[in-house]
Amino acid sequence: MKKFWKGFFLRGLICAAGGPVVLAIIYGILGATGAVEAFSPREVCTGILTITLLAFVAAGMTAVYQAEQLPLPIMILLHGGALYIAYIITYLINGWLKSSLIPILAFTGIFITGYALIWIIIYLIEKAKAEKLNKLLKE
Repeated sequence: MKKFWKGFFLRGLICAAGGPVVLAIIYGILGATGAVEAFSPREVCTGILTITLLAFVAAGMTAVYQAEQLPLPIMILLHGGALYIAYIITYLINGWLKSSLIPILAFTGIFITGYALIWIIIYLIEKAKAEKLNKLLKE
């Protein structure tokens, strides 16, 4: 467990700086398109802090895949669950998602679909690599 937390904090700290960069890009696009003309200091502060924490959690949770004693489906559920909770809390705090049933269900559906799609792509890539290695080993 100590190894997990060490990996979690190391990965999280390395990637946490990327959060504000992503937020700056989002705010820049909103300003350039005229969708938003001004942000209050509270919005900027909340955005920076929550996105930094989100980036920290998202990167840190990849350490779960180093825990070899857990089956892969459990690791995927832990990782996906932590990401879902981090994203939905961030979106709700920043007002990017309305706090009502329909938007939350829509977000949940999109999140699950996107997460599953990413894992299907990873599975297919890894399967192709394994088949290629097996073929090379037979030759």
